[in-house]
Amino acid sequence: MEFITRHAEASQVLSETLWSHRDEASLFHPDADRSKLPTSFLWMDPPDHTRLRSLVSKAFTPKRVLDLEPRITQLVTGILDVARSSGEIEAIEAIAYPLPLIVVCELIGVPEEDWAMVHRIGPHLARGFDPDRVLSPAERQARDDATMELIAYFRDLIAKRRTDPCDDVASALGAVHERGDTLSEYEMLTVCITLLIAGHETTVNMVGNGLLAFLRHPGQLDLIRERPELAGPAVDEVLRYDSAVHMTTRTARRDLVVGDRTFAAGSSVCVLVGSANRDPRAFENPDTFDVTRYASGRPTPRHLGFALGIHYCMGAALARIEGEILWRELARRVRVLEPAGDPVYRPNLLIRGLKSLPLRLV
Repeated sequence: MEFITRHAEASQVLSETLWSHRDEASLFHPDADRSKLPTSFLWMDPPDHTRLRSLVSKAFTPKRVLDLEPRITQLVTGILDVARSSGEIEAIEAIAYPLPLIVVCELIGVPEEDWAMVHRIGPHLARGFDPDRVLSPAERQARDDATMELIAYFRDLIAKRRTDPCDDVASALGAVHERGDTLSEYEMLTVCITLLIAGHETTVNMVGNGLLAFLRHPGQLDLIRERPELAGPAVDEVLRYDSAVHMTTRTARRDLVVGDRTFAAGSSVCVLVGSANRDPRAFENPDTFDVTRYASGRPTPRHLGFALGIHYCMGAALARIEGEILWRELARRVRVLEPAGDPVYRPNLLIRGLKSLPLRLV
């Protein structure tokens, strides 16, 4: 497997449907039981990818995301007020986890009494996306166990929603499955798992990585205090500067040329998103964290933190609004952001982020 590290080449590979994503399971998890890999449409090509994505996209319509804004604002202000009153906090547990976890659980229909279970299971699945060769037997087993626990959980939850439907994803998927024409039971269950994990684990890392970036570049938070409209562009800069997802794979469906390299049909590449987002050929001063980068009016390439093409992150609009409200309210409500200890990273390669970030808030 060869690596794709430059922005132009990575953009080409991620954008073109002639590069397939369906082989990542065999590349990263060659000996794993596929029924215990919670992937859903993430590792599919059209037409199955198109069919499932079109069903799930109804949960992320622009109107639905905008309707969530008051609830997200309520959550952000409450989380920050509690964190500030505490003085010293562990920011991953106190800020980064609660916001996306609650939002995605409410969107899917996971009741509050089960949020702790999701929080417990999520890190096992996020770690389990890494190649099996870097996972210990215990980590692989934890991933498998977590998947089976969630499959059983969602089978029970959707059964309840069929008799007592609500305005949530679980109810909608259960209704589609009952019609029997577009969605199998296994697809329905793994879609729920995919949304649950992708909808909060990646955003947890976006928030944690962003907090660390603001901690190390305090002048950037000052800019948002002076110009609150920079909170939106700051989301893009956080994702460019320290991507929550650091790599993905693609396999050539026929002979393809990328840059000055030719890839034979069936050959695979690993796209290093973090590297592409710091490519000096694409970005001016790429190692500088600059919240004005996407608000300056000068031409700036798209970052690849949400991917491109048919696998562009379905929850991008939701992640954007969560991040925008958080950075705006952080700048407004927190005067001082200081380290209270050293940050600790998770061992993850693919979904990259912090395990711990001690902070002092005033």
